[in-house]
Amino acid sequence: MDTKELLKKVRKIEIKTRRLSDHIFGGEYHSTFKGRGMTFSEVRQYQFGDDVRNIDWNVTARYNEPYIKVFEEERELTMMLMVDVSGSQLFGTKQQFKKEIITEIAATLAFSATQNNDKIGLILFTDEIELFIPPKKGRSHVLRIIRELLEYNPKSKQTNITEALKFLSNVMKKKAIVFILSDFITDDYQQTLKIVGGKHDVTGIRVYDQREEEIPNLGMVQMEDEETGELLLVNTGSKKMRMNYGKYYQDRVNYFKDSFTRSGAGSISSRVDESYVKKLLGYFKRRG
Repeated sequence: MDTKELLKKVRKIEIKTRRLSDHIFGGEYHSTFKGRGMTFSEVRQYQFGDDVRNIDWNVTARYNEPYIKVFEEERELTMMLMVDVSGSQLFGTKQQFKKEIITEIAATLAFSATQNNDKIGLILFTDEIELFIPPKKGRSHVLRIIRELLEYNPKSKQTNITEALKFLSNVMKKKAIVFILSDFITDDYQQTLKIVGGKHDVTGIRVYDQREEEIPNLGMVQMEDEETGELLLVNTGSKKMRMNYGKYYQDRVNYFKDSFTRSGAGSISSRVDESYVKKLLGYFKRRG
């Protein structure tokens, strides 16, 4: 993709997702994700009904009348976007690939965080850490994140969510809002997710295509595994084969839901041809 085309795509995504974050998600994001705690704001004279535990004894002694410390919620947060860029994201049977929807969701979340003056960081992962952008503030930083989501060419095509979660734990020492965007067609990440979920506010966003749910009867079809490159001749006319695939896929979905529930984390599932706007908004409202 040349520079002109890339900038055009970045601008198109910015216009669409920024409008969503400005008019829909800004307030919802603000009310859903709380600050790290209370921070000191000012000292004022004691009033009837104030908590005596907040009396500032030094100021009280100086003026010979009671003063209390006033605290307010510390709003500034850090959002980490963990985005799966493995080969399976380049799949789509409708108008868009999973990768394109994931990019739009990530951009919407990033602009919502920017409205709150929060920092945003990015981790692109396959079965290794492909790219890490440390958290920073500002529109130009979000635009850089969008550019990387659009044009980054991963070294690997395979997936390892556990390694990505371990990396997050190593680089993020303070509590962060973490969104993991993937199709989650993998397993063995539940234990690590529990550890990360105990420290950070984690949400998994599963983006999938309807053709991944079941294989239609099309007779003998050559298929390619996007992550391994292996070519397979598959008899889709076999009812047993279709049932086995359906069970395999449903097992991955159940593992995703169970893992995030057990970890005290949130989860969203959005099909490529569905409105991710409604899914995100519904999730924010339930949590808020």
